[in-house]
Amino acid sequence: MDEQMTVWRKARQSNDQGGSCVELAALTGGVGLRDSKDPEGPKLLLPPAAFRTLLTDLKQR
Repeated sequence: MDEQMTVWRKARQSNDQGGSCVELAALTGGVGLRDSKDPEGPKLLLPPAAFRTLLTDLKQR
């Protein structure tokens, strides 16, 4: 993952009130996820199918 070329977008459900803050990035290998409060921390790279499965699961909750 080329950190300097990666464009991260904050999820619409994120807020500045200390709630869940997730950022996403479209990457060649899939979708990157990170905590916007800790941008230098760990990142998760999901293949497109796994990201769709995650979204489907979260929407059902």
